[in-house]
Amino acid sequence: MLITRILTALVLLAVLLPVLYSNNFTAFAVVASLFFGAAVGEAFRLFNPAASAKRAALIALFWTAAFAYAFFLAPSGSAPTFWFAIGVLLWALRFAPSLKLGLPPLASTANTTLSLIYAISVVACFAAIVTMFQHSALYLLSVMAIVWAADVFAYFSGKAFGKRKLAPSISPGKSWEGAIGGCIAVLLIATLTVLFGGDAFADTFAVRVQAGLGWLGMFAVLILVVAASVVGDLFESQLKRRAGMKDSSNLLPGHGGVLDRIDALVPVLPLAALIGAWL
Repeated sequence: MLITRILTALVLLAVLLPVLYSNNFTAFAVVASLFFGAAVGEAFRLFNPAASAKRAALIALFWTAAFAYAFFLAPSGSAPTFWFAIGVLLWALRFAPSLKLGLPPLASTANTTLSLIYAISVVACFAAIVTMFQHSALYLLSVMAIVWAADVFAYFSGKAFGKRKLAPSISPGKSWEGAIGGCIAVLLIATLTVLFGGDAFADTFAVRVQAGLGWLGMFAVLILVVAASVVGDLFESQLKRRAGMKDSSNLLPGHGGVLDRIDALVPVLPLAALIGAWL
């Protein structure tokens, strides 16, 4: 399993990094649209586990066509800040409370409504990806790296010190100690980046936030970003537990589906993009 995960990760990097650093917007648009379609299709299956693969594919195709037109083909383009704000509000007012209040029954109008709202949050996430890519590939990757670092160090901190369960009914393996350890690691890495990164890291999220808001502002923003990543991860785990599914799909061997890889990014990227637009 570990070898499969590593090989899949290497293949993804071999595809994505050249696209991100090629400055070829057409190639980026194609890849982003493909990943968007996969994420929406997988989300549809999580909300509708009894639905056929054909129906999920048709839903994904419809949403992908609308996304591609709005962000890549429309003459005036979509207003990205609007999407960032919508994404942040949806997570703050609807998805985060679900971790405590629970999800509606699968066969209900409330579930259908929630699935549409979640699809909108995925649009907001990819709108942030488009905007950050247009700023720079490094800036986009620096935000993603915050989430990846928080996840990796949370895992090791949880293994070493985890005692108090973070959300035992949703994801029994996660602990408060792990989440706190991941957050501390992010703050430390960001501090070192600001102090010693120099010109090479001047266009990263943490450095730009520190320049605009100072040290306390940077720490507050990064803690908020890490908290949002935990919420995103837990919400997808909640969806999978309700649907009786281990992974959102088997598209990425050893990793599950696209949504399994970006679940924590769905709330984080609109939040980071909104903060970046405000700075």
